[in-house]
Parts: sequence; structure tokens; C-alpha cells
Amino acid sequence: MSAQQTEHLSFTTPDEVREFPHGRAEILKVAGREVGRLVFQPGWRWSADVKPIAGTDSCQAPHVQYHVSGRLRIRMDDGTEFEAGPGDVTSLPSGHDAWVVGDEPAVTVDWFGASEYAR
Repeated sequence: MSAQQTEHLSFTTPDEVREFPHGRAEILKVAGREVGRLVFQPGWRWSADVKPIAGTDSCQAPHVQYHVSGRLRIRMDDGTEFEAGPGDVTSLPSGHDAWVVGDEPAVTVDWFGASEYAR
């Protein structure tokens, strides 16, 4: 493994942007990996807006996310359901749906799963 290099990046100029209805994924390549800022507008729901892109019944991208703003309701395929908001960190294995709660955009920073999100 090579030595870590100093990098200074910003989501204001992401390496890639993936647009989908009611949202977008902004991807940065840092330290040989990808980190994503996921921005979901009010009305966004994975099963309505990303499912047609993913082609799966539920989101199969695992996530480790920091919730910056807004609120997301998350329902796992096993029926577990909870709400995440600012300051929360979630680890979501494959097999879930999620949607924005309220009328504020939900923003998360995703360290695991962003590389394949909305593809």
C-alpha cells in the first residue's frame, strides 16, 4: 500500500454528479476511494426515484452515512424502521427504502456505498 497523500477537495466541485428525480449524488475521489454527498429534496423516495435506475426491489447499496441536515425515514427489508436527522450516523446494510420527511432537503455524507449509488 502506498503512503497516504495530502488532499484537499470540496463538494462545490465534485468529480462526478449523478442526477435523479428529487435529488443528486455528488462524488469525490479521495484517498483512492469515493465519498458522496447525497442531496434529497422534499418528496424524494428511493422506491420512486432511484429504484427505476437501480432495477432492484430495494436499495442494495450498503451505506455508512453522516446526516448533515433534514430528516430521512428508513425502512429495512426486515421491517425495522427509524428516522435519522442532523448529527446522526447510520450504518445501513443492503435492503432498504428511504424517504425525506418534511419540507427541508435531507443531506448525507456517505463513506460506503456512494460509488455505486444511482447507477
